[in-house]
Amino acid sequence: MELKTIIDAIRQFPGVTRKGKIHEVTDMFPLKGFPQVFAAEGEDAAAIDMGDRYVLFAADGIMESLVKSDPYLAGYFSVLVNVNDIAAMGGRASGMVDILSMSDAHSCDELLKGIQEGIRRFNVPLVGGHTHPDCHYNAIDISIIGHVPKDSIVLSSTARPGDDIVFVMDLNGYYPESVPYAWVTTLDKDIAFVQEQMEAAAVVADRKLVHAGKDMSNPGCLGTLGMMLECSEMGATVDVNKIPVPEDCEDFVKWLLAYQGCAFVYSCPPESSAKVIEIFEKVGCKGAVVGKVDDTKVFKLKYNGEEGVLFDFNKDIITGCRPKAHQ
Repeated sequence: MELKTIIDAIRQFPGVTRKGKIHEVTDMFPLKGFPQVFAAEGEDAAAIDMGDRYVLFAADGIMESLVKSDPYLAGYFSVLVNVNDIAAMGGRASGMVDILSMSDAHSCDELLKGIQEGIRRFNVPLVGGHTHPDCHYNAIDISIIGHVPKDSIVLSSTARPGDDIVFVMDLNGYYPESVPYAWVTTLDKDIAFVQEQMEAAAVVADRKLVHAGKDMSNPGCLGTLGMMLECSEMGATVDVNKIPVPEDCEDFVKWLLAYQGCAFVYSCPPESSAKVIEIFEKVGCKGAVVGKVDDTKVFKLKYNGEEGVLFDFNKDIITGCRPKAHQ
């Protein structure tokens, strides 16, 4: 396979392209005059100053196609994606509220069962919300809060030149038929083990091991790294051959594009990389240093002797978001 095939697949992937309008929305809501806002757009969760710590505040809506094809997984993922956003910031989740829209009883029941399983597995309560019982469609959206000590928060926008790029990924999973680009890792493992995986991200933050980080989400592993570099106004070179891959992986491009059930990308000092990898390997995740951050604003890939540009942030955008609040 040629490197161009990988680059074209990522640049054209809906998980990447559908984020291009985000900045047009966030630019409508300036943060000047709100000193309590430490971090906002471009981060996995907003951080609100509450004295000795930040309250983390995030929300996610599940795509209509998933709600239609598999309402149970839609409900479950509505919890998973929110918990991952809090973990990515180095935080611990406290509670959730939902907005449920329904047009038929069966889909509603499956959505609720999925949410119930997410609550059970991640031990985060659903404490309120709102229901639309008379819609012409089914939908689920969840908002979550968490907390993190001020000196432990992990941002997406603070990668530094010379940092190692570390990928940690749970390779033990599967692709469900209803969601072909989702790598499910948390539904069939011991509940305590799943919670330990989320806690590992908080441990990394508590130990001050990283400069920046994100959970690997809809844009895939390299697309997620691209969002972090864009927000940090940095570039990088990544050796694609070093990315952890399941032994039985039959479609490498699909793996690079997959939403990961438990996986994070970190930008960290080289002396910390082995410690980050060790923490996650204790909870079943494979880790590797896959590249280096630089100050070029150009995100390059190396693969089987080839080299090419994935994104040039001097002219390209993924979300277009730049940090405002904490600078």
